[in-house]
Amino acid sequence: MSLEEKILQFPASPGVYLMRDNSGCIIYVGKARSLRQRVRSYFNSSGDSRYHIKFLMAKVTDIDVVLTDTEKEALLLENTLIKQHHPRYNLNLKDDKTYFSLRVDPQEEFARFTVVRKRPRDGAQYFGPYSSGSAAREVLRQMIRMFPLRHYPLSTCMSRSRPCLYHQIGQCSAPCHGFITSEAYAALVSGAMLFLEGKGRQLVAEFRRRMIDASERMFYEEAARWRNLLRSIEVTVEKQKVVLRGGDSDVVGFFRSESRLELALLFIRSGVLTGSRLFSVSWELDDATAISAFLQQYYANVIFIPEEILLPLEIEDVGALAELFGEIKGSRVTLLLPQRGTKRELVVLAGKNAMSAYSERDDSEVKAEAVLAELSRRLHLGRIPRRIECYDISTIQGRFSVGSCVVFTLGRADTGQYRHYRIKTVEGQDDFAMLREIFLRRFRAESIEKAALPDLVVVDGGIGQLNAVQEIIAELGLAGRFDLVSLAKSRILHDSMASYVIKSNERVYLPGRKNPVVLRQNSAPLLLLAAIRDEAHRFAIGYHRKLRGKEGIASGIESVHGIGPKRRNALLKHFGSLQGLKEAAVEEIITVPGMNRAAAEAVYLVLHNA
Repeated sequence: MSLEEKILQFPASPGVYLMRDNSGCIIYVGKARSLRQRVRSYFNSSGDSRYHIKFLMAKVTDIDVVLTDTEKEALLLENTLIKQHHPRYNLNLKDDKTYFSLRVDPQEEFARFTVVRKRPRDGAQYFGPYSSGSAAREVLRQMIRMFPLRHYPLSTCMSRSRPCLYHQIGQCSAPCHGFITSEAYAALVSGAMLFLEGKGRQLVAEFRRRMIDASERMFYEEAARWRNLLRSIEVTVEKQKVVLRGGDSDVVGFFRSESRLELALLFIRSGVLTGSRLFSVSWELDDATAISAFLQQYYANVIFIPEEILLPLEIEDVGALAELFGEIKGSRVTLLLPQRGTKRELVVLAGKNAMSAYSERDDSEVKAEAVLAELSRRLHLGRIPRRIECYDISTIQGRFSVGSCVVFTLGRADTGQYRHYRIKTVEGQDDFAMLREIFLRRFRAESIEKAALPDLVVVDGGIGQLNAVQEIIAELGLAGRFDLVSLAKSRILHDSMASYVIKSNERVYLPGRKNPVVLRQNSAPLLLLAAIRDEAHRFAIGYHRKLRGKEGIASGIESVHGIGPKRRNALLKHFGSLQGLKEAAVEEIITVPGMNRAAAEAVYLVLHNA
């Protein structure tokens, strides 16, 4: 039976279809309200989407279908199958940056805000996202100037004999020393949460009510505190421009150039534009399918879903998506395609943001290609090094020896490809043997299948490290498959007569060449190599310190009666280091899973030599 004949037998009901290539591998998973109609559209030569799908259909040799009762069930099944099979041509949503959030747990005693990367469903409140850690910390600093909340862990604050410096400059209300009641502190936390939600005007009204109430009760110091808060908040609120009347909305915009799709999300909270996010994906099919896949993947992984999502074009499964998001949120969610007015203008604005992001990314990639081409020319490489891997060793007299591999793609750090290596077979201080172990593990056959070969491998060191790695690569049968260089750090040239410190140049060693290549100092190629080398060094040291910290906390409490490996690991996970555990009070140690008062007191006594 031919593929066309098979498709004619598909039912006109909801479900999921799986496209396979000639090797039987699933290369695309899609959903449909009517399987027969949807799959037949791929073979419709007169369809407008033919330009986008002809490349895919040339690879498809078989199609399987799975029926579902409803369109929403098809959505859920599609998402499950995509996660299970990772089809090559499905949308792979990757953020353009690492995002940060502000976290607060209102149930915590004298709650405080912290900057975090992940947003687990732990009952806490999260605000953001922010494009960088510095941006999140700046928001936190500005907020604490308005809302004097505590800065440090409660155990640290309670261990002090007097309030910290932040209290003296008016940026902490010192709840640890009883300078504010629990109720008043909780009001500050609630106010900070309203402010971060963009509900500044509601916050101003609430604080003004509290100020008047305190004044009428002749609590003038309390009234003055609310007055001062009002002044600082009103300055910020005046700068916020109301763009919509109503509740919370997200606005979707996109820009397409061939197979590159840029997506932008604008966040409207209480009518105020509070932030945005950008995404860049590779996509070959029609735009409506991309927007649908994006919405499904994005809102399945976020904590907050707004009441309204504004779309840039019509999508087929808008009803099923709205039903799914409503179930996740616990209230109604509307997906709307605005045709005119302010909402339409916001969609256009989101599209302009996406186009601007594409232009910036395109310029950045062009510049990166130029730098990589110059690097290839200056070092006489056999190819342009679009994927560069750098390796480093970190050890102290052969103890806690680790290796690191960092990956740069098109001149940018690809952190998802970073790897740590715990040295297992080398005893003592032998850097060459450690490099050998790392390369044997990285370039064995199964590892090459998981991660593509690099274009260039950079080794931290001189001609000795380079020759050792070159022998290993030849032994693995990979000679010529990629380029290899080593980068030696600059050295301080001692001159007792000099009035300032003199350093030698950074040196690049190439295989088969005794003398190093000296690139022009502060040139783009050299700065790129140095940045990659320094990143590998940082990554290795970080893992090395982590292992030392584990050893430290183990040796510090291994003699405590009742503390076995399970409790020890729980303490390490909770406090991170022996120092962190030392700073904790007994009440905080008790909160660690698996601990009780007797065990917590025993740990505390041992660590404080009591």
